[in-house]
Amino acid sequence: MTSPRVFIVRHGETEWSLNGRHTGSTDIPLTPNGERRIRATGLALVGNDRLINPKKLAHIYISPRKRAQRTFELLNIGHELPLPWKAHGEAGADAQACGASIEITEDIREWDYGDYEGITSPQIRELRKAQGLTESWDIWRDGCPGGEAPGDVTERLDRLIADIRAKYHAPVMGKPKGEARPSDVLIVAHGHILRAFAQRWTNKSLQDGPTFLLEAGGVGTLSYEHHNINEPAIFLGGAFAVDIDSADAAPKA
Repeated sequence: MTSPRVFIVRHGETEWSLNGRHTGSTDIPLTPNGERRIRATGLALVGNDRLINPKKLAHIYISPRKRAQRTFELLNIGHELPLPWKAHGEAGADAQACGASIEITEDIREWDYGDYEGITSPQIRELRKAQGLTESWDIWRDGCPGGEAPGDVTERLDRLIADIRAKYHAPVMGKPKGEARPSDVLIVAHGHILRAFAQRWTNKSLQDGPTFLLEAGGVGTLSYEHHNINEPAIFLGGAFAVDIDSADAAPKA
C-alpha cells in the first residue's frame, strides 16, 4: 500500500553556515566544497533504486533563495519542465529523469531573523545583554525582533503542509502501489525552517523545542504510520529499494 513521503533537503554549505551566522534573507552562494558535497549526495541518494526516486516525485517546492535553488540543480534530478528561475550554474551530467512540477514558494524560505540576520548565537546573547534582555534566547520560543515570531513561521508551514496533503498525499493514501500515481514531494530549503517543518508535520508546536539536527546538505524523510494521513511520522531510517529475483528469493532446500 502507498504511504507517500516528503524529502527535505537543506541547502549546501555556505561561508555563513560554516561560521554559524544566521542567514535568512541574505542571498549568498554555496562554497565550492558545498557544491561538491551536494553532487555527492545526489549520486548517492537519487535514483530508481535509491532513497529519492525521481519517477515517484509529484511536486518540488524550492525556497526563493539562490543557495537552495543551486542545491536542487546539483541533486542529480532532471526536470522535464523549465526551471522557474535562471540556472545558477551547470547541473549534473547524469541527472535522473523527473516529471514533477517545480514551485518556488515563500512558505519555505528561511526564518526571518530580523535584527539577528548575519550574526552568530554568541553575538546575539551579547547583544541582548547590552539591551538589558535575558541572554537565554531560544528562537523556537522567542523568535527574532524585527523578524518572525514562532507563530508567523507556524502559520506559513501549516499552509504548506495542508497543500501537500490535499494535493499530493490524500488522493493516493492506502492505494495499491501499482495503482498510485507519483505522490512523493521534495523540499529544498534551509536549516531552521526545515527543522520547524518537521515539528509541524508531526503536529508539535515549535515551543516544544525541535531537537532535530539537519546539517548543510542533509536529507530527511517524513511520511505516515499505518498508511493513514492522520498519523504523520518522521521516517528515522530506511533501506535502499532493489529488485529481487524470484529465484533468489525462494527458500533454499
